[in-house]
Amino acid sequence: MNDTILVTGGAGFIGSNFVLDWLAASDGRVVNLDALTYAGNLENLASLEGDPRHCFVKGSIGDFDLINDLLAEYRPRAVINFAAESHVDRSIHGPEDFIQTNIVGTFRLLEAVRAYFGGLDEASKSGFRCLHVSTDEVYGSLAKDDAPFREDHRYEPNSPYSASKAASDHLVRAYHQTYRLPLVTTNCSNNYGPYHFPEKLIPLVIHNALAGMPLPIYGDGQQIRDWLYVKDHCSAIRRVLEAGKTGETYNIGGWNEKANLEVVETLCAILDELSPRADGQSYCKQITFVADRPGHDRRYAIDATKIERELGWRPAETFASGIRKTVRWYLDNPSWVENVTNGAYREWVGKHYGG
Repeated sequence: MNDTILVTGGAGFIGSNFVLDWLAASDGRVVNLDALTYAGNLENLASLEGDPRHCFVKGSIGDFDLINDLLAEYRPRAVINFAAESHVDRSIHGPEDFIQTNIVGTFRLLEAVRAYFGGLDEASKSGFRCLHVSTDEVYGSLAKDDAPFREDHRYEPNSPYSASKAASDHLVRAYHQTYRLPLVTTNCSNNYGPYHFPEKLIPLVIHNALAGMPLPIYGDGQQIRDWLYVKDHCSAIRRVLEAGKTGETYNIGGWNEKANLEVVETLCAILDELSPRADGQSYCKQITFVADRPGHDRRYAIDATKIERELGWRPAETFASGIRKTVRWYLDNPSWVENVTNGAYREWVGKHYGG
């Protein structure tokens, strides 16, 4: 088996960072399958243009025949599944896409992997892995004093998005148990960093602040999330792919619990320093509280002890270091931001935030 991996969703936020980091450290080939929906962006991968190690294919994980053909042609030693509809707010407005991609798409990907794995010789089978990337939102919500989510926490999804990811996780578990496929699942906390589509909190706030627009905060802004720098997430996935035990789940977190309002105020303070407003006032003046969204989970927190104990992984970035790198990246890449915030994006923001 050659040193090729198949990455699904590799033009999205986390997937593109993974592909870039992988090829920066490896001479192997990456076959990158992405449907290029609104959050998939080939501009994320512009630095790989002309690189023979990167083979991009436009397509969906729901296309069994396409995946079957790619597996047969490229014979990868691993499949990493990032492909997903991933925004809670969008799942509330339109859950259908989430069911089709996250559940049906994962099923069809697993079926293709099952057929491919069944045709491998024993040596190739022993070296093959399929890693499914998921979220801490499948575990539900925590009270203020509850212990963080461990891998054995009961699934209690509260949105169409998290329910669809929970279903996909269960399919992965079932395909390992039933068909003995070498599958492993990772559940991560909230990611942030370069190439993040500006609908999620951190890139949305940076974009709106610089554009002189309101900085919308749901409810009282005291919803707590554990923040994970995307490059740390990618390094954890590489480690799980290298040494993780098949059939296992590994929680990946940043050990950085922060309330949303604190995150926004931190972003404003960094922007005040690096790109101050013309009138000399703080970007905090643009903070606007909006009605909370339905079923908004109050707190997520990841206990990432298992991956540290068993695989020796810990995040390299603190929230302070990672968030400063993130703001700097957005300030240094205004053309990327402008290109992704096109008419379709503005229409979605208007629909969602009523502006």
